[in-house]
Amino acid sequence: MSTITTENQQYLTYILTDGDSQVAVVPERGGIVTSWQVNGNDVFYLDAERFKDPSLSVRGGIPLLFPICGNLVDDTYTLKGETYKLKQHGFGRTMPWEVTQQSTDDGASLTITLKSNDETRASYPFDFQLDYIYTLRGNTLEQRFRHTNLSDQPMPFSTGTHPYFAVADKTKLIFDLPSSEYKIKGAPEVFAFNGQFDFDKEEIDFAFINLTGQTATVKDGDSTLTLSYDENYSTLVFWTVKGKDFYCLEPWSGPRNAINTGNALITVAPQETVETVISMTVN
Repeated sequence: MSTITTENQQYLTYILTDGDSQVAVVPERGGIVTSWQVNGNDVFYLDAERFKDPSLSVRGGIPLLFPICGNLVDDTYTLKGETYKLKQHGFGRTMPWEVTQQSTDDGASLTITLKSNDETRASYPFDFQLDYIYTLRGNTLEQRFRHTNLSDQPMPFSTGTHPYFAVADKTKLIFDLPSSEYKIKGAPEVFAFNGQFDFDKEEIDFAFINLTGQTATVKDGDSTLTLSYDENYSTLVFWTVKGKDFYCLEPWSGPRNAINTGNALITVAPQETVETVISMTVN
């Protein structure tokens, strides 16, 4: 049985339930999924103190990345001779979204919508509508992202997510990633990946490139996370910080600075929609 209910917490929170699985979505706080429980076990990490402070970015759940993934040099990009400013990962994760549709016909499904406004146009000169659909079916959470260009010119963008997966002991994780090549933030070199991470480092920030498939898996004891994404996603970022009980495995449609370089940049024609899909399954 599927249900959708609401709770008045710090923000109005939508609770999607399907069987033994439950997801919490906070539209007002960047449209973020803050928690996912399967059989009572937390899938995601959340820094509750940062979440309470609206001036801070959220560390936890699934922050949404749009219209860029990662950072730009000096937070700046140039488009048709004009210079604009965008902070890391764009504005999708910080703006309030609106719930526009709910359904419990095939799992618990919630659609949140973000439309362009004066604030977004100041840093990204396009009219758009984003309709992001979260659907919970048992132990699978699907995220279907629809990016509609309402402008009279082609709209370039990158899209992605930044999920924070909870972990008790990172050294016991077993990874099966669809790439053996990665770049480190701020460096042009390509490195070979041997299948292991050095969790004694203060920070790990690897952008895996030249992906050979649309699935990554992580085993944590008796639990296996399967992360799947469609062919629009060309980069898979692994990020973690020493001493924190999380790791991030982030599907990005394009690498850092794509809006300047054009590398793997998605462009949607006027009055058209580009749809991308990410799904997660916990067994």
